[in-house]
Amino acid sequence: MQEANVVNGKKPLRDRLPIHTKIFYSLGTAVDMWGLWLYASVAFAVFNMYLGVPPWLVGLALTLIRVFDAIVDPLVGWLSDNLRSRFGRRRPFILIAGILSGLCLPILFLVSPSWVAIKFLGVSVIFWYMLLSNMIYIPIISAFTVPYYSLGAEMTPDYEERTSVMSYRSMAQKISELGNFYALRFTNLAWFLIPGTGQKNVLLGLQVYSSILGVIMAILAIIIFFRVKERYYEKVVVKVTEKISILSGLGETLKCKPFRQMIVMGGAFIMSTSMVGSLGYYATVFYVAGGDKIVGDNWQFWMGVAFMVGGLIGVPLHAALAHRIGKREAAVVACVIGICGYGGSWFLYTPAIQWLQTISSGLMGMCAASLWMLHSSIGADIIDYDELNTHERREGSFTACASYILKLGNSLGYYFSGLILTWAGFTWKLKVQAPEAIFWIRASLASLPVVGLIIAIIFVLRVPLTKQKSEEIRRSLEVRRGTV
Repeated sequence: MQEANVVNGKKPLRDRLPIHTKIFYSLGTAVDMWGLWLYASVAFAVFNMYLGVPPWLVGLALTLIRVFDAIVDPLVGWLSDNLRSRFGRRRPFILIAGILSGLCLPILFLVSPSWVAIKFLGVSVIFWYMLLSNMIYIPIISAFTVPYYSLGAEMTPDYEERTSVMSYRSMAQKISELGNFYALRFTNLAWFLIPGTGQKNVLLGLQVYSSILGVIMAILAIIIFFRVKERYYEKVVVKVTEKISILSGLGETLKCKPFRQMIVMGGAFIMSTSMVGSLGYYATVFYVAGGDKIVGDNWQFWMGVAFMVGGLIGVPLHAALAHRIGKREAAVVACVIGICGYGGSWFLYTPAIQWLQTISSGLMGMCAASLWMLHSSIGADIIDYDELNTHERREGSFTACASYILKLGNSLGYYFSGLILTWAGFTWKLKVQAPEAIFWIRASLASLPVVGLIIAIIFVLRVPLTKQKSEEIRRSLEVRRGTV
């Protein structure tokens, strides 16, 4: 085996990635964030608060959409793992699906307010349009996201450098996530205000906004295709001529115990936070802003800024912590910060001092960005663990399977979010909501994520892959199949 060059006792040169490569790779988070999560972030505001579709029905639509998404992901992961082309396994998907997902994004908002009164099988046709449009769009965006995240696990074999790659990606994600928070504020522009009413045309604003973002998404996919290369394809994948069946691939993936532990950790976090994801917006509009939607939308943007800043601070902080105390322990710190952010929302969301809510949002952002960065970094170590035991590289299967579980938890969270709003007695036509409705919205926001984060702490500490163990696995792999 060829020895790697070592400089001043530092990690081998072959392990380190140029900064520009990490930056180019991280651009893909914008495609994922806008293509997959913009819709969910504005759905209640558009379809419930603007069009008047009942909140439980919006929540049900988002749940069914995510369930369908979760079903599509394993198929895409299997196709990606088994593709053999001159451009590798992942990059062809990234190019074609990235362009199509950007160009098709505005389709999700091509509805009309006149459709509200039209019923099909007893419910508004807007509900059916939400389902149909997403059933067309979801396979397209999944064909980008699964190969894209699989590529991240392949970029370096080094334990520490993987955290660096994921930290760049997480920081880019926080910046692009701001686009989702700005969406509703964009609809406040004078272009979209209806003359003489003081109201805004939310649909037109979202149609224009999604078109702008879609063009950017297509450009970013092209950049990634040309500037990021696959590392494992030539040395490991090309030598394997036998294709992995989708059922055996997923079955072997789920047999991996550390992977199952990380799935529970991520699932507990995503489900508990998605259950209250939209409730934070309702708390801002109807409690902090007293029912003024324009003021609430403006605060939602600044909440997004705080969420982004928290993530940008948290990612390098937790990357440094992971280097010093280990990835699992750094994840526990991130969870504790999240507990402070969500639990503290009971006190920090207040109409008396409205800007205090941005502190809570900043802590939430610090927790989320850091936790997902560490989740991905540990996930790359788990793929090595699996290769040692199965002799296969299945980044796509792991990415898809993790995505399936997390999106399923996310979809259930959206459904319960709609149920909470309905159960609490929220009425979209009222500017001032009943005190009971406000209480349950705030109480849910402050308590449910705390429970999920405690579960996440318990399971991440059970993952056995320490730095020493991961480096032992890498050495064993390189003895067996050479370096990559």
